[in-house]
Amino acid sequence: MNSEVSIAALMADSGVGFGTSGARGRVADMTPPVCYAYTRAFLQHLEQAHGLAPGARVAIAGDLRPSTPRIMAAVARAVADAGYRPLNCGFIPSPAVALFGIEQGIPSVMVTGSHIPDDRNGIKFNTALGEILKEDEAGIRAQRVEVPEPFPADFEAALPAVDEAAARAYLRRYTDFLPADALAGMRVGVYQHSGVARDLLPELLAALGAEPVPLGRSEVFLPVDTEAIRPEDVELARQWAAEQDFDAIVSTDGDADRPLVGDERGAWLRGDVAGVLCARFLGIERLVTPVSSNSVVERCGWFESVDRTRIGSPYVIAGMQVAAAAGGTVAGYEANGGFLLATPVTREGRTLAALPTRDAVIVILALLVAAREQGTRLSGLVGDMPPRFTASDRLKDFPTEGSRACIARLLDEAGEGDTAAIEAAFGDLCGRVAATDTTDGLRITFENGEIVHLRPSGNAPEFRCYNEADSPQRAAELNRACLAVLEGWRQG
Repeated sequence: MNSEVSIAALMADSGVGFGTSGARGRVADMTPPVCYAYTRAFLQHLEQAHGLAPGARVAIAGDLRPSTPRIMAAVARAVADAGYRPLNCGFIPSPAVALFGIEQGIPSVMVTGSHIPDDRNGIKFNTALGEILKEDEAGIRAQRVEVPEPFPADFEAALPAVDEAAARAYLRRYTDFLPADALAGMRVGVYQHSGVARDLLPELLAALGAEPVPLGRSEVFLPVDTEAIRPEDVELARQWAAEQDFDAIVSTDGDADRPLVGDERGAWLRGDVAGVLCARFLGIERLVTPVSSNSVVERCGWFESVDRTRIGSPYVIAGMQVAAAAGGTVAGYEANGGFLLATPVTREGRTLAALPTRDAVIVILALLVAAREQGTRLSGLVGDMPPRFTASDRLKDFPTEGSRACIARLLDEAGEGDTAAIEAAFGDLCGRVAATDTTDGLRITFENGEIVHLRPSGNAPEFRCYNEADSPQRAAELNRACLAVLEGWRQG
């Protein structure tokens, strides 16, 4: 017996809604029937909008959260019941399963909550061309699907044994692009924590000639956020660097679509700085990045064009599609460091195919190879850039409605920056306002060149604050002060 479910109603009733490229929610709310319904809706949308053929394979992978295997099984049951063939790619990075889907011409699904705590999880959907876009999200929301009732107790049997083809293809992507001695002589610490790439990264680094040294493996899931690095991870990297002679320390977030790259001193690089350096190494001509990214991308003068978008990979992908129409090599990156390649790039006769979804590994490898080729340290790569620094953090357990209300206090009815209100809040910190930008949240540029950017998180109840200044100390100081202002608003 089946019951018909409206996805729009399910979103309202279950508390599981769309975040970046898929569904996100509390683990307690992501029940097997809810995950099944979202997957059936995704497949129905592909049938209607993308011509998905009956009997096609659908690749499924997941991260290392305790809830992930159960959700993968519910996804597999939905795939099988819809008349398709589930392919279990195992626990591999989000970009790895997306790449496999693109290469094979099949849709793929990644079960991951990315960097958020493990009391939450998510399902990322990819078409045979890559991430779903906003129009796909609308198509999924509009679906009505049938869900078994009662839900089968044996649903976990729908997930087949692991096929390692996707993991192998992801490794070949980089071993075919870079020479076997690309990292020869480099000693690289690999912070393994609970990231899904924790075993793949040492294998890849060793294949390219480096000496990987495993660090900090955890059997408990750690919510590593590359935009708001935990103080304990800052201290760990500094301690490891002081104790051992590393050329770099590298890691990723939970699903390995966002990199963490630390220099020889154990200082983690900002993701939007790493993205610029990666793009330079690859010879990118046209770059697309969200409005929140560091303005060093324009100041360095390394690229023919830089286009700014709203925050979120679907917006970056849409921007890359527009940029590609002008010709040349095109890529995008986000402030979290995730790098998206819109067009193939060729280097020393070797070609790296496009991968228009966030990837951490390309950033890690690009920076390591660039430093080795230039005979410098990672800190030297950063030293070649104009001095422009970002600090970011967030207030947790801050409802989205509250974040929006705080921003609304600083805007008039026309949506333009209310200079008086902004200066009343932040004038003692930064002085007079020069310009405002409401592309995504509220980004304020002051006459002294400093920036305050406020926005609700798109996938968690958090209020994010980004700050930019001409020194790391000032950026960090400004970030702390702005968060104190926001906390005062919450308490008030």
